[in-house]
Amino acid sequence: MSLREQIIDLMQQDGFRPTDEAGLLKQLGLHKKQKASLAHEVRKLLSQGELLRVQGDRLRWSGSAGEITGTLFVKGSGRASVRPDAGQEGAEEGDISIDDDYTANALHGDKVAVRVLASRRHNRHTDTDSRLGRIVRIVERSRETMVGTLLTGGRVTRLQPDDPRLPQVVITDSQVEKSANGDKVVVKLAPWDDPRSPLSGVIERSLGKQWEPRAELLGVYEKFNLATEFPQAVEREAKALPTQVRPSDLAGRLDYRQIPTITIDPDDAKDFDDALSLEPEPNGDLKVGIHIADVSAYVKQGGALDLEARERGNSTYLVGTVVPMLPERLSNGLCSLVEGEDRLTLAAFITFDKAGRPKKTEFGRAVIRSRKRLSYRQAQALLFLQDFDEIRALPALAKHQTGATGRPLSELSDLELVDLQSWLRKLWAIAKKLRASRMAHGSLDLDMPETKIFVDAKGYAERLVKMVHDESHQLIEEFMLAANEAVARVTRSKKLHSVYRVHDAPDFKKLAEFREFAAILGVTCGELTRPEEVAKMLATAETHPQGHLLKSMFLRSLKKACYRATPDGHYGLCKKDYTHFTSPIRRYADLIVHRVLIHHLEGGAGAEGRAAPGTRADLEQLADHISDTETNSQEAERESQKIKILEFFERELAKKPLNRFEAIITEVRANGLFIELTESMTFGFVPIAAFTDDEYQRNQNGSALVGRRRQKKFPLGKKFDVVVHNVDRVRRLIDFAPAG
Repeated sequence: MSLREQIIDLMQQDGFRPTDEAGLLKQLGLHKKQKASLAHEVRKLLSQGELLRVQGDRLRWSGSAGEITGTLFVKGSGRASVRPDAGQEGAEEGDISIDDDYTANALHGDKVAVRVLASRRHNRHTDTDSRLGRIVRIVERSRETMVGTLLTGGRVTRLQPDDPRLPQVVITDSQVEKSANGDKVVVKLAPWDDPRSPLSGVIERSLGKQWEPRAELLGVYEKFNLATEFPQAVEREAKALPTQVRPSDLAGRLDYRQIPTITIDPDDAKDFDDALSLEPEPNGDLKVGIHIADVSAYVKQGGALDLEARERGNSTYLVGTVVPMLPERLSNGLCSLVEGEDRLTLAAFITFDKAGRPKKTEFGRAVIRSRKRLSYRQAQALLFLQDFDEIRALPALAKHQTGATGRPLSELSDLELVDLQSWLRKLWAIAKKLRASRMAHGSLDLDMPETKIFVDAKGYAERLVKMVHDESHQLIEEFMLAANEAVARVTRSKKLHSVYRVHDAPDFKKLAEFREFAAILGVTCGELTRPEEVAKMLATAETHPQGHLLKSMFLRSLKKACYRATPDGHYGLCKKDYTHFTSPIRRYADLIVHRVLIHHLEGGAGAEGRAAPGTRADLEQLADHISDTETNSQEAERESQKIKILEFFERELAKKPLNRFEAIITEVRANGLFIELTESMTFGFVPIAAFTDDEYQRNQNGSALVGRRRQKKFPLGKKFDVVVHNVDRVRRLIDFAPAG
């Protein structure tokens, strides 16, 4: 036992009374020659907050007083910090940096108790001092198992975790013989209390060979505890449901089967929650129906389907597949608003005047029959192209990538295309005005392009496509936002117990740190607590060479949206009333809101605002749960994307000749350039050794690499072509080289 441990062990014993250093020396049975060592250890423990001075020079253990609990986060670089739990004293001061020597036996993601040290670390990027801390104990482990690749070479068999932020695990059981080097396995971790001993565990099961698509997918399922199968009780309940809408289901519903209705979704959509209908009024107004799948008609509160959906919280969309919240019989079948089939909906009907201003909002349960399942790409073409032959020539949707393709555009008559084009253009004329009004009233344009990864029939990453938030996306977005706001306005004004989508205003300190970061990139920001100044900064980011990084860092400075049982508003959208209503197939929050609204429409809410499905306390607990499941799914989705991007570029290495990719320089380092590929938005690095035409070095102000002989420059923001040079799938790094 170390001297430090002896001191704390003594002070934690019942009956210990505070004493000075001389008393400690005596009680610990130490020799006088150890007095200096004891004094040194006491000073360290005092600086770390482990000991307190009381009654003059007497010492005692500080106990849990002064501890801050939070979650440990480890970056790819190895730097660690603890994000304090909200509501504690000092939590508002932000993350606490943890040096390597002070992480104890904590792992990334663990809930820990940390003690803040007297010293602080200066952050050169933000010109601020961050707190330093020391982890004193593990409150709760974040994992009982670990997924990774088995390394059987040498005397000791180890697990190389998929997550590079985690340490290797020593395998201690005989099942090693059943798994081969390079297998992806799940390891059950042994208790790890002594950081001086290695982390160890035993193999639970093998998932297949490392880097094979199926094995990698199983690894994501395991790591994020995603259930790919439903319990038997859930399957039985789903199987008892009809496969089609029955005549008896239509009682009391508005019949919209003859009203023009369409869906617009991504190419690879697996389910279809929402549809839009159009009804011209005699006076020139236009009634738009925002139809949402009426999942509550089939998923009854308290049943097996409902309880499982509640537990899952939401669907998880991994590359090439989905882990649904509801069984496929519902999510892709009975509840999905597929083309040409009768489907039940709960709808918000908003009537717009000739100028595109909303006049009236009504709600009702309906039955629809979608005229066409459109992809965003198809809708964009119909909005802006005139040549029907060009529209018909668009590539057909791949059957293995989507839940339902609908009739190909190539099979539609001119009259059908004219109708589709007319409906879409009428909808866009209104949506465009809704968007302009929203931005004028302070809503932030936080939409960013995303990389869509398409897989082949075997599950390998086939292509990366930059998806831009174009007019077809904005059309759907505006009507969905309008419906969400309209429902939230009803539930708040009627004092109904419900669930809301909340986005709190950012902390002033976070905005100040972002302003300092933006200044490093040459962007001067005004007072970012004012929406108009944020709008100016975001507009600048659109044309800035590091605009994507700038916008990403701003998003990180904002608080995370979550679910709450209180209508606390949405900062990013600048809306007082906001909830999630439009995706009950894939989000349990929306199903709850549907039940609340239906209960109200049917007259079930009393004067005191009591509404199904539960009390305020019930919904507060539920909101916390579904916020957690959403975060877990988002992390799983990011993991899936990282894996597939690395897989894609590793396969690129085998191509002859190598494909060229346009890149833009986002950061200049002494040892090379950080780049972003303009088409796929993939980040990578070009090491300085990859430049073979000259000897390059960073210039004095750090804005460019410059060749010594020819003075050729590679400055920030410069675009140039690159080829893949190396892919490290373990460390998750991609190196590129200038294209020859």
